[in-house]
Amino acid sequence: MINANAFGQNFYWGVAISAAQNEGAIAEGGRSPSIWDSFVRRQGVIKKGGKTSPACDFYHRYKDDILLVKALGFNCFRFSISWSRLLPDGTGKPNPAGLQFYHAVIDECLRLGVTPFITLYHWDLPQRLQQEGGWASPLINRWFRHFTKICAKAFGDKVKHWIVLNEPVGFTSLGYMLGKHAPGKKSLDDFLRTVHHAALAQGDGGRVLREFVPHAVIGTTFSCSEVVPYSERPEDRTAAARIDLLLNRLLIEPLLGKGFPEDDKGLMDKLVRQNLSWKYQERMHFDMDFIGLQNYFPVTVRHQGFMPLIQATEVKPVQRKVPHTAMGWEINPGAFHRIIKKFWKYGAIRQLMITENGAAFKDTLHQGRIADAERTAYYQSHLAALLQAKKEGVNIGGYFAWTLMDNFEWAEGYEARFGLVHVDFKTQLRTVKDSGYWWRDFLSMQTIRT
Repeated sequence: MINANAFGQNFYWGVAISAAQNEGAIAEGGRSPSIWDSFVRRQGVIKKGGKTSPACDFYHRYKDDILLVKALGFNCFRFSISWSRLLPDGTGKPNPAGLQFYHAVIDECLRLGVTPFITLYHWDLPQRLQQEGGWASPLINRWFRHFTKICAKAFGDKVKHWIVLNEPVGFTSLGYMLGKHAPGKKSLDDFLRTVHHAALAQGDGGRVLREFVPHAVIGTTFSCSEVVPYSERPEDRTAAARIDLLLNRLLIEPLLGKGFPEDDKGLMDKLVRQNLSWKYQERMHFDMDFIGLQNYFPVTVRHQGFMPLIQATEVKPVQRKVPHTAMGWEINPGAFHRIIKKFWKYGAIRQLMITENGAAFKDTLHQGRIADAERTAYYQSHLAALLQAKKEGVNIGGYFAWTLMDNFEWAEGYEARFGLVHVDFKTQLRTVKDSGYWWRDFLSMQTIRT
């Protein structure tokens, strides 16, 4: 059995949530609509028509929910700032009610001895800025620097741990090219512009935080997946390398000062001819204190000539008859270990943190408790893989489970349950699942960091 103490007394153990998925109260406290509030009104884009409110009603229940974080033994709590709540117009002066709410959340964390980690952008751009182009607009980096400065000056005396962007490859591709997430755009040109602007925002956000937050510990997060060729055929290996470039390399390499990946000339030349000149590479580079990795599953791909540009397609876990979650995501702790080692090999990273990892399963009520043995087993196997990487010399500073409680899971609505705590969305009743109790016991001997 793995032991929390094996990771060291200074290790950060946390849970993560986001404003758009948890807060609710979308029309309270001066908040303006976000792109997700607008997107969910489109018919058929969210499973069973799920909406962004009331979600988990964290806006009104934050004290109880942060107390759950403490009760389960975690020593830190990752949450995001709703841009729409803090700056309802997207720019200009901050909303006093928004400032008051986040100060209250931060103060409650500190009162309980829980270290707050703030994510600046977790996918919920104000709709008013989207009407001017959103992340595809040439003004987005000016807007983002202003938002970052407001947050840094307002909360920087209390909060020292900051995450600039949440999964930029995710919100650029799903939101602006594939149309599956807000704002629902389907444009290669928009995708390329948003990638460029997100790469700039990483560096810009880091520099603003460094200027205005004394002793700040600054990071940003990347979704990542080990990409495996379906066979050893050259065309499958080429397809896997191409997907690896897009999923894992596209935005971390500019941040590390390497520029955008260029070894796949065929793919990158097509991208550049479409839109990009990749300007301002020096602005994209910033020396982060840590890099957050968010991993859930590996991806197996094979060549598919009919797929435009990427010429690749995924071979789903159910097709390969391998273990998978309720969402069809492969369960593979070995791949988790290998993707951690892959990023560490860049050599220009001070520290890695696992800022999201978890799984959705069909929870069942058993003798008055929420039985989720599969989720517990998932965490056990992935923590064992994480400890192996740490013992092999990877500087890993923390691990955040996704997520504290069942929430609004983007296009999955309320159907996908990742939480350690079950939420009855009709009554907002919280019930700790067996996996939550497992975490409590796992962390019970861990020295709590304050």
